[in-house]
Amino acid sequence: MSSEFGRKLKIQIFGQSHSEAIGVVIDNFPCGIKVDIEKIQSFMQRRTPGNDLLSTQRKEPDKIEIISGVYNGYTCGAPICAIIANTNTKSTDYSEIADKPRPSHADFAAHQKYNGFNDVRGGGHFSGRLTAPLCFAGALCMQYLEQLEIYVGAHISCIGKVKDNQFDSVNLTKEHLLIAQGKSFPALCDEAAELMKKEILIAKERGDSIGGAIECAVVGLPVGLGGGMFGGVENILSSAMFSIPAVKGIEFGSGFEGCLKHGSEYNDEYYYDRSGLIKAYSNNNGGITGGMTNGMPLLFRVAIKPTPSVFIEQKTVSFKEKKDTTLVIKGRHDPCILKRAIPAVEAVCAFAITDIILYNE
Repeated sequence: MSSEFGRKLKIQIFGQSHSEAIGVVIDNFPCGIKVDIEKIQSFMQRRTPGNDLLSTQRKEPDKIEIISGVYNGYTCGAPICAIIANTNTKSTDYSEIADKPRPSHADFAAHQKYNGFNDVRGGGHFSGRLTAPLCFAGALCMQYLEQLEIYVGAHISCIGKVKDNQFDSVNLTKEHLLIAQGKSFPALCDEAAELMKKEILIAKERGDSIGGAIECAVVGLPVGLGGGMFGGVENILSSAMFSIPAVKGIEFGSGFEGCLKHGSEYNDEYYYDRSGLIKAYSNNNGGITGGMTNGMPLLFRVAIKPTPSVFIEQKTVSFKEKKDTTLVIKGRHDPCILKRAIPAVEAVCAFAITDIILYNE
C-alpha cells in the first residue's frame, strides 16, 4: 500500500477517504527549517473541495494538525507526523459500490486483492482525498527549497481539446511560475481558462467528466543533480507522480512531439551567457540530460484521466449475484479534477526534488 517512498527523504501516507482522519509521516527532513503553517494552509486551500461548481461539493477545511517533528516553529529532526480530519463524509452514497465496482476505478482490483474487505467509502485508500497529506509534505518541502532559491509551479496545460499557453521552456523565471498560482483558475491565459471552465460545466451537465494535462516546472536547480540508470531525475519524478491516483502519463521537455524531430532539430545547443554560465538555446530535454539536471528549467507534463465517477449509467458486474448488471452512481464527485490536482503535482514534484537534493549531499 503506502509504504515508504524516497531514498533519503521518506514519506508514508495513511488513512482512507472516510476514516476519522488521513495523514502523513515524513522522516529525514532537514532540521532547523522554519515552518510557516499559514503558508502551508494557504497552499492546501488550493486543493480543497467544495469551493465552486467546478469541483465536488464535499466541503473539507483540510486543517493540518502537526503531531510531531516541529518544535518552537522549526523542524527538530524527529519524524514529522501530521493529520487532517475527515469532517464531511456521506458513506451511504457508496453502499451499492461495495457490490458493483465503478468502471475505471480501483474498486474491482481492490475487491479482488483484499477479498472484499477493502473500504469502498469514497474510494477508501485509493481516493484522491489522500493527495491532501501529500500536499502538506510538498508544501513543507517548498519552504526548504525556497531557502535554496529553487521554485516549483504548475498550470493546467489543457482540458479536453482546449489548450492553455505553455511555459517558456528557456527563459522561465520564478515570476512566471507564480502567474497561475495567483488565479482562482490556474491557467496562464485567461481566455483559455474561460473555455476550459465551459468544457467542465458541459461535462457536468451531462453527468460526465473530462480529463486533461498539467504542465509543471522547476527553476533554480543546480547542474548535476541525479544521474545513473536508476537514479535519474526523470526516474524519480516519474515514480513519484504516479502516487497521484489520476496520473496516466508523463513527458519531459518537448516530450512525444519532440521525439518526431531529427536530432539536428531536437538537440539543445550550448553557449556562454554574459555571466559566464553555460546555457542552451532550446530546452527539448526539459532540463535533464543523462538523468541529470543541466541548468535549464526542469519541465514536464502529466496526463490526468477523466474522473471515473460519472452519473451516466454504465455496465458493470455484481459480485454477489455473479452476473452482468448496470450502475448509476450517487454522491459528490468532481467533473474534472485538474484544478485541484495542480497543488498535488507541485507538492509531489517538490518532495521528489528535495529527496534528490538530500540524497546527493
